[in-house]
Amino acid sequence: MCTTSLLPTPEQFNHLVLARRSIQPVQFEPGRVIPDDIVLQLLENANWAPTHKRTEPWHFVVFSGEGLKRLADFQSGLYRAQAGELVDEKKAQKLAQNPLLASHVIAIGMKRHHILPEIEEVEAVACAVQNLHLSAVAYGLGGYWGSGGVTYVEEAKPFFGLGPEDKLLGFFYLGYVAQLPGRNLRKPIEEKVTWVRE
Repeated sequence: MCTTSLLPTPEQFNHLVLARRSIQPVQFEPGRVIPDDIVLQLLENANWAPTHKRTEPWHFVVFSGEGLKRLADFQSGLYRAQAGELVDEKKAQKLAQNPLLASHVIAIGMKRHHILPEIEEVEAVACAVQNLHLSAVAYGLGGYWGSGGVTYVEEAKPFFGLGPEDKLLGFFYLGYVAQLPGRNLRKPIEEKVTWVRE
């Protein structure tokens, strides 16, 4: 149970949010592996995301060690099979190599519950991923949520334990940061907020 003394200060939380960056796999330290217990804690934090009617629709498949090669082979093979003669070799190579640059890759799934509109389940999973990403920053790790490759390919779902009505929403790459990206920029919040006071 949380007590006020255990909570971060507003300044600490603000700093955490502003420090979050998308750190792509090519920016990770090669060969450095995150302990599984830290990855499990990140996933535990993801598990505490808001979820309407407590459906908890997130479903994660964690690839590490030789599992990264299995993921790489699966997604590059599926891409080649579907592309046929139109295969883009650069894309196929990226699918085969990117997982191997990470310490862990987490497939992000959404298990469908029909008591809610689908969009609410997708939103809950996105909240879980934000918890995951902020947790990674707190541990000094790099994270990247990618939705390319086989993410929206129906034939990919069974590999990740997903059924026909479930969704694969991408992959979260984790690693130690070798190269920090440049400054992160946002347009002023005033351009995106309308106040209604009367």
